[in-house]
Amino acid sequence: MLILLGFVIVILSVFGSFVALGGHMGALYQPFEFILIGGAALGAYISSNSGKSVGLLMRALPAVFKSTPYHKDLYMELMALLYVLLNKARRDGLMAIESDIEDPAKSPIFSQYPRIVRDPHLLEFITDYLRLMISGNMSPYEIETLMDQEIEAHETERNIPARALASVADALPAFGIVAAVLGVIKALASVDQPPAVLADLISKAMVGTFLGILLAYGFVSPLAQSVERRTVASVKVLECIKVTLLASMNGYPPQLAVEFGRKVLYAMIRPSFAELEDHVRQAKLPLKKAA
Repeated sequence: MLILLGFVIVILSVFGSFVALGGHMGALYQPFEFILIGGAALGAYISSNSGKSVGLLMRALPAVFKSTPYHKDLYMELMALLYVLLNKARRDGLMAIESDIEDPAKSPIFSQYPRIVRDPHLLEFITDYLRLMISGNMSPYEIETLMDQEIEAHETERNIPARALASVADALPAFGIVAAVLGVIKALASVDQPPAVLADLISKAMVGTFLGILLAYGFVSPLAQSVERRTVASVKVLECIKVTLLASMNGYPPQLAVEFGRKVLYAMIRPSFAELEDHVRQAKLPLKKAA
């Protein structure tokens, strides 16, 4: 929701200052300038991207107006889930968690962690690599390499909308200049008109430059940065899972494995050692009841 607040501040600051300085909002009302700039930017975006890229942008944009799902509570739940699964596997053998990862919706363990179950990509990442661990045919190094490749592919795909929006933001000032140049051409073609008419035409032409710059740096560029931040957060949660599972594969007990995962988190969302330890201890209770 901060992005909406930012947009409101931009609008109030720019247009409020213009009015306070004695400007008239009617002078900025140039709908065809907006159509020219917006249409040219949209056309350039469509011509430089595939249908897949457009679809990714349509899915990414609504998410930036919602709060991020990758917060401290999600990580606490994630690490508790990994601890319970790894603890069960260490105690009863890896085959003991096969039924849980084959059908997480019916698993008494996964049902304790609804935030994870509601995220299909997160759930798939966990269960896929636990299956590979159960198979026993791959070394930790091989699984780490595979994880890195999947995370890289995920990051590249999720960054497509951000890069596309950033390109549009870079182009908008140029399209604003195009609109301004066309307005100046129109004004020069009316050189036989009185000075007041020429001044009005030139002022309207300048609106194009104003709109292009405002849309680029006040709206589209912040959208691109917000989408990119979402991508960074979605990559970090996968890295947390990766480090935790690899630590387990390398022989560390579950409590130390989740500590490895905790260490890769950003400081602003990282739980303290004591918080994680207390939460993990509570996570043992459902396992004991299920037993």
